[in-house]
Amino acid sequence: MTDTRAYHHGDLRRALLAAALEAVGEVGPAALSLRDLARRSGVSHAAPAHHFGDKAGLLTALAAQGFDLLAQTLTEADDDLLEAGVAYVDFAVTHRAYFEVMFRPELYRADDAELIAARGRAGAALRSGVAALSGGGAPADTDRDSLAAWSIAHGFATLWLAGALPDRVGDNPREAARAVLRRLST
Repeated sequence: MTDTRAYHHGDLRRALLAAALEAVGEVGPAALSLRDLARRSGVSHAAPAHHFGDKAGLLTALAAQGFDLLAQTLTEADDDLLEAGVAYVDFAVTHRAYFEVMFRPELYRADDAELIAARGRAGAALRSGVAALSGGGAPADTDRDSLAAWSIAHGFATLWLAGALPDRVGDNPREAARAVLRRLST
């Protein structure tokens, strides 16, 4: 018999999301199952569906949380584009489960209002660093520069996580990212 005490001890939604992050870290987002999530959380197999509807709903909630956490991380860089890039890479490495879900829109509901708002906050945080660097240039230039900065930081993070970078970059992702991203401003 399943122990359902976890259901009654507090915020089940939060507990399910935490268990989902753990599971994504172990098996990846595509292999995540609501049944396994229920088992990990000590609740009935119907409980995750009650809160999220289905796997896509659960992954949508995870992606929204991830984008909010990324927005907070980028905001803490205080409009310093280099540090925002380093923070982005650090986020990807330290919050890998979120990162693996956030950029797989085929797994979640990309049209979800909460997700769109969270993604917008993360984008605004990145654009503020670019705007500060460019001295408030034309919005079209800021948008292109933001896309370029995001592409470079995201590409570096993805290569780091895949273990595809040369050994000579070292074993500290923040230092390696800083050295690579600094090349853009020289």
